[in-house]
This record gives sequence, C-alpha cells and structure tokens, in this order.
Amino acid sequence: MGEMVYHYSKEDTTQNYLELRFCIAGNVYCKKKDIECDACKFNASPSCSERIDTVDTLSFRFLALHLSQFARPRKHESTASEKLLEFRHTKSFSKTLSLCGRTRIVLETLLNHSFTDTHENIFVNAQSQMLLLYSLECMVGEKEIEGFQCKFLANEADREKIVQAREILLQHIGEPLTIKELSRKVAINECYLKKGFKEMFGTTIFDFYQGQRMEHARYLLYEKGLSVTEVSLMLGYSSISHFSTAFKKHTGLKPCELLLR
Repeated sequence: MGEMVYHYSKEDTTQNYLELRFCIAGNVYCKKKDIECDACKFNASPSCSERIDTVDTLSFRFLALHLSQFARPRKHESTASEKLLEFRHTKSFSKTLSLCGRTRIVLETLLNHSFTDTHENIFVNAQSQMLLLYSLECMVGEKEIEGFQCKFLANEADREKIVQAREILLQHIGEPLTIKELSRKVAINECYLKKGFKEMFGTTIFDFYQGQRMEHARYLLYEKGLSVTEVSLMLGYSSISHFSTAFKKHTGLKPCELLLR
C-alpha cells in the first residue's frame, strides 16, 4: 500500500512537508545478523528456524524548500500537482495511493541496489524523486484533492463501510466474493461501493482483490515453499491453468518459473 501525507502549518511554513509512505510485506531477516548460516548461503530461508518475517514501512519526506525548485512560474492555471508542491492547500490531509508497476520497480531497486557512499546518495535521491513523480501522477485529473468527488463519501459512516469492505476482501482471500455479496455484508449500495472503493483506494474492487491474491500466492510459493496445486486450491481456483494464467498476468512469470528462482 502507498499513502501520501500533506502537512500544512499556517504558523510556521518551514514545517510544511509532503511525505510518501509505502508498506512492504514479505521481507525476511535472519536473527543471526552478522553470521551467514548455511540456510542463507543456499537460499533455504523458508525452512530456516532463524528467519523473521516482517512488515516494513518506507517513508520519504520532502520539505517545502526542496519542493519549491520544481514549481514553475505562475503564467497559467495551476494544476493539482503544482498546488501541492507550492503548499497552496490550507488543510493537512492524507490520501491512499495505488501502487503501479513503475512504483513497485523503484521500491524494489531501492531495497536491493549495490551503490555505496556518494553514489548511493545520488541514487537514493534520484529514485525518491521518481516516487514523488509517480505519486503525483496518481492524482492527475482530480478536481478536488481535499474532498471527495463522490458526495456520499463526505459521510464518515459510508467511508467506514468502504474500508470495511476492503478488510472483508482481505479476510476472504481464498473465498472469492461477488460485489453483490460484499455490498450486503457492509450494507451499502453496489454502485456506491464500486465508486467509493475506486476513489478511496485508487483501484477497482476486482483489481485490488486480484492483486492481493497474486501477491499472497507469490508469498506462499516462494517463501512457504508450497506447490502450485496447493496454492491454487488455497486461493479458491477450480483450475490450476486458470490460476497459472492469472499469476503470469500479474507477475510476468508462471508459478513454476517462480519456484525455479
């Protein structure tokens, strides 16, 4: 998941900043930090008793002074991105961001690069700005950043129903639900559910659910060492070929190809 946090201070403009946060699940660390055991050497971490599974948060904070270098002189009507960079919104807010393939690649390279010293500083700085670019692109075309385009989302109770729907999807990762079933569970109109979900989370219900299923499948295959058949059944697929097709569409690899890596 990704989140953009916009912090505005009327009293002290030096405290204005834009922060990007990304939640990364599935990282594995060894308890024996300074000792490379045989399991690490032979990439047998799924069966290692010393492994620690974690959920990490990567945070990138851009101060107003730094962002001011990107703003152009005002000779035209400002875009939503420019209003953010110039801190012309007078209320702080946060917004969930959808993680596109480009964002994932940048995060992956930041976690696995081999640069050191000055080169590392240059590399991290460049990649951080790419994350800022892609995050701002997620907001292109939005008429109002501080509010919601769907009027019913102004109601906190309705927003909570959309959040609840997302939690239910995650709880039923191996039991696919129809939108009709999901709307009944959270007591909201199907149309409102689809529109509200897209606005709050930046993706459709189907794309979100499918992405979560495939990421969970990747974890079960690569980290837990389960077979393709086992994972296919756990995620509710009636056919291994259907699962394999969906997995390749999401990851670019067939499940068996991932196992070979």
